[in-house]
Amino acid sequence: MTDNKVLILGGTGFVARHLIKQLLATNYASKIRAVDKQLPATSYMSDEFKAMYTNEKVEYMQGNLSNEAHVKKAFTGHEWTHVVNLAAETRCGQDEATYKQMILVLSVNCAKEALNHKSIKTYIEFSTAQVYDSGKKPSKESDKLKPWTVLAKYKKEAEDELKKLQGLPLIIVRTAVIYGPGDLNGLMPRIICASTYTVSKEKMKMLWTGDLALNTVHVSDVARATCHLFEKGQKGSVYNLCDKNSTDQEKLNKILEQLFGIDTGFHGSMLSSLAKLNIKLAAETANESHMSPWGEMLKASEIKFTPLSPYIDIELLSNNALSVDGSAIEATGFKYEQPNLTKALLQEEIDYYTTLNLFPKYTPLK
Repeated sequence: MTDNKVLILGGTGFVARHLIKQLLATNYASKIRAVDKQLPATSYMSDEFKAMYTNEKVEYMQGNLSNEAHVKKAFTGHEWTHVVNLAAETRCGQDEATYKQMILVLSVNCAKEALNHKSIKTYIEFSTAQVYDSGKKPSKESDKLKPWTVLAKYKKEAEDELKKLQGLPLIIVRTAVIYGPGDLNGLMPRIICASTYTVSKEKMKMLWTGDLALNTVHVSDVARATCHLFEKGQKGSVYNLCDKNSTDQEKLNKILEQLFGIDTGFHGSMLSSLAKLNIKLAAETANESHMSPWGEMLKASEIKFTPLSPYIDIELLSNNALSVDGSAIEATGFKYEQPNLTKALLQEEIDYYTTLNLFPKYTPLK
């Protein structure tokens, strides 16, 4: 065991819990502090994940990292070797003031505090591949930036501000859609939408075309890549994280067909372009059509509350390709262990929430 001490900001979130799991499995750190305003007990964790937060190496600290006093407290008490900032608003559809406070202000405050701690060798800031100009060609780290969600706009602003901080051992990570056990906002809303067609028995038709890129990366690879960058990442660099699957709407739908026995299709560019003229109405109509059968499924399974929802935000229903080149990190010796999106990996997402009694029972149509 080495004397690495890792501070994880946003420490009970989806990626953070998998990072802690990786750190414990590899015996990489003598001390891990997870700081989050959300308690482990209220974060929809499996028993396996909950148990990690009682491990002798892991310290949970409750704190609101948009508050400067809480930020200062988060860093005190130990000489941290590595800091990972996963604390941010991750949902689309929030107002700009929320993103400014919970992404930009939070990121800058945490990074500035890190400058006061000379023991820190690596400061990893998590961003999103939504900062790239949307297009069919996979975006490399040096490609044009043109954020296409409000969330990504503030992620880019945070990146820009952090790059100005002299002496910060900064590495920026831009991810494709992250999925895996515990996913709430990645592929899970689309999985839930597909499940509702086992009740409505209609054909699931998505906007646009099947080749619209929706590139992915498994959360276990994100955790492994983070640990890899502690040792092999070049300070001042940006690394994309994206698997080899070249995931698009068609590939995802084929797996959803296998999982739920449903038929899927696409509205195509012409109809979708008409819908785009009133995308708000089109999105509301689509979301409403899923809410009723989802409610029926929850009632039948006697689930009174779940954080899961079939709601997909308007920004994510636009004709923007998330196409990412995740190969640069491989030049540093990293290897993706989950290079392809599979039925088994999506089933794992469902099983995770089924075990917690948060995903309802369903019967595949065929």
